[in-house]
Amino acid sequence: MKWYYSEEQNVQILISLLKANGIKRVIVSPGSTNACLAASLQSDPYFEMYSCVDERSAAYMACGMAEETCEPVVLSCTGATASRNYMPALTEAYYRKLPIIAITSSQMNEKIGHLIPQVTDRRNLPDDVAFLSVQVPVVKMNDDMWNCSIQINKALTECRRRGGGPVHINLQTRYSRNFNVKELPKVNVIHRIGIRDVFPDLPQGKIVVFIGSHRTFTEEETKVIERFCSDNDAIVFYEMSSGYYGEYGIKYDLIAAQDCFDSPLKHIDLLIQIGEMAGADFFNCLHPKVVWRVNQDGEIRDTFKRLSHIFEMDEITFFEHYFKQNNTQKKHSLFDIYSETSHNMMSLLEKADLPFSNIWIAKEAVKYLPDASEIHVGIMNSFRAWNLMELPKNVRSYCNVGGYGIDGCVSSMIGASLIHRDRLYFGVFGDLAFFYDMNVLGNHHLKNNVRIMLINNGKGNEFHNYIQNWSQFGEYVDDFGAAGGHFGCQSPNLVRHYTEDLGFEYMTAANKEEFLEKLSRFMTPHVTDKPMLFEVFTKGEDDSEAYKRMRRLVVNTKEELKVKLKDSIRKTVGDNKVRKIVDLLK
Repeated sequence: MKWYYSEEQNVQILISLLKANGIKRVIVSPGSTNACLAASLQSDPYFEMYSCVDERSAAYMACGMAEETCEPVVLSCTGATASRNYMPALTEAYYRKLPIIAITSSQMNEKIGHLIPQVTDRRNLPDDVAFLSVQVPVVKMNDDMWNCSIQINKALTECRRRGGGPVHINLQTRYSRNFNVKELPKVNVIHRIGIRDVFPDLPQGKIVVFIGSHRTFTEEETKVIERFCSDNDAIVFYEMSSGYYGEYGIKYDLIAAQDCFDSPLKHIDLLIQIGEMAGADFFNCLHPKVVWRVNQDGEIRDTFKRLSHIFEMDEITFFEHYFKQNNTQKKHSLFDIYSETSHNMMSLLEKADLPFSNIWIAKEAVKYLPDASEIHVGIMNSFRAWNLMELPKNVRSYCNVGGYGIDGCVSSMIGASLIHRDRLYFGVFGDLAFFYDMNVLGNHHLKNNVRIMLINNGKGNEFHNYIQNWSQFGEYVDDFGAAGGHFGCQSPNLVRHYTEDLGFEYMTAANKEEFLEKLSRFMTPHVTDKPMLFEVFTKGEDDSEAYKRMRRLVVNTKEELKVKLKDSIRKTVGDNKVRKIVDLLK
């Protein structure tokens, strides 16, 4: 009888990635828990297999092979205490930087601690036996395949990184007896590129530099990005927390957010990801074919599930490499297309009949932001609303999108305001974020250059938006999901008394007319005698409606029918069943 690869998909992914990385030498110790891997490797003539009963000896053999060949060597062992015997040799490999890949097969981690024979805990290793340890679970759903691929890519690239060294892969198994799989799956191979490595060629097509949260770019960094965009007809997607104020920037939210229009501009040939966490909702509506990540940390962060290369270097080095020689003519064709589309979308938003809401408020208030001021916004609704808007080029913007929590937005803004006393600092926060962090307003260091706009709809209205799981519960969302009914239930006096007693100038509005009447005072372009707080009362249903209208500025009939069908299915069978059906179809 002839056998092939195990049906266990995590095994298939591992073998496929070993081959893609040119790793062929394997030392196997006997056992049953590693049978799915060892038998699959044995059936593939690509691999150069060796057998060793003693795991301690096997690992030292691997050290000798790795030293002799300067190439990675794979170890495979079974469950129980087998993996413990790798530790002496892995310690040796750690301090000599020998590229050993220790694959310890195990039963599923859920069994740890339940007195099940041969189940040992391999989740925590001593610091000096491996540069990296990853867990590769059994594949049950579609996202498990992606996770397996990422974990294995991390380990295989790490064993050659910064001079090389040992890594650990704990491969979980179901003990399948089926070895009838004849072809390995196609896998996404991630390459780590250092400064001295060979850089890949830029692919043809639409090239976008995507910037998540980032410290403010220096003039030199901005010029390098602009030169790269000019040479390669590329553009920059940025947001409020990106720190980018160059000439090739495009706000992508309105294009990406449309439910009923799949714009071809969402489809990108190469997305170059720099910076850290993206704060915007709609980055996951973009569809890049390939993603390159550029960051000095060199870590694999597969935000878009399309990562092919991680460039472990500073951004200037990366972009300068792709400068074209003797290219003096600036290219704007891609920028012109996106810029025109973005402008048209903003015109539609400007003309849209929006209720009195966070989005409407941002649309009106952005027109009056004083020159050289700074704006800080709370996460979710406030960030989303203001991130749609084009801020004046000399207005800096920030948001706490690192941890993405509501707990310190106001304090961060106050801290920043203490640095430049002659600069105006604006803050826009929802009521939950504000009340969570309101104690900082009593800090005696606070100065008169602070302006806070509190959008008070009496709840965390984010959870009422139609795309949220909570929204299906209607009015019951407020009980525990949206935290309605706290903090005075939109009391007209609570914040007024608190802030006036602390020395703030207080103003309020509850409709469009009142808001526009008070706005000019709030946006006074010079430091006044007191800090200001502008409390704006909105209705949760109006905020939700504005959000929905913003996402349907452009409607394609076919796409609209798809959205209606999805909504109908969700209401009928629920989100959980929809996800299961999608996974089965995939």
